[in-house]
Amino acid sequence: MVLRPDSTPSLVSPDISDRTKYADTPLKLGILASGNGSNFEAIAQAIKAGQLAAQIQVLIYNHPEAKAAVRASHWGVPAVLLNHRDYKSREDLDGQIVQTLQQYNVEWVIMAGWMRLVTPVLLNAFTNKIINIHPSLLPSFKGMRAVEQALAAGVKITGCTVHLICLEMDAGPILMQAAVPVLPDDTPETLHARIQMQEHRILPAAIALAEQIQKYVTI
Repeated sequence: MVLRPDSTPSLVSPDISDRTKYADTPLKLGILASGNGSNFEAIAQAIKAGQLAAQIQVLIYNHPEAKAAVRASHWGVPAVLLNHRDYKSREDLDGQIVQTLQQYNVEWVIMAGWMRLVTPVLLNAFTNKIINIHPSLLPSFKGMRAVEQALAAGVKITGCTVHLICLEMDAGPILMQAAVPVLPDDTPETLHARIQMQEHRILPAAIALAEQIQKYVTI
């Protein structure tokens, strides 16, 4: 299922907005972040505004200096540091992530700038319930430095993608995308800033579709 939002400011379509407004049980989210945490902030703001029927159970971050932890503190969300350097393998790290998410009764996992590859340990624990945001129009420009890749390729349009996670990097069913024009004088910083504006818009909207996604999408 691929949704391509137009330029309207609404985060969600009317049917999803109704669902979020009247939902009896908010979705229980666990957010993984490695850096600034601006997408964490966007999710928290969407919840506060009544645009997303969810609650953030926990933030897990892997860099001690990650500003996402400061944002979590501001919102009163528990923040757990799981430094990947302290684990012998990706599987060991993912095992501790799973244990922490289960401890906080998480239902859906949101990778909001999580810069680590996942393993079957995490995927099998949350089958079809792990959502990622990537700063390109996938399948173009996978991996690190996607904004720089777009500029180097000379494309006129790039954007961002929300998708379900699978073992292949930056793959899995696409849930929502937003296009962003590349301007002649763009730098990686200016282009990334405009892409992030769209990330903040579509990520909460894609999460709002989570229950429908689970019913109709299978990896």
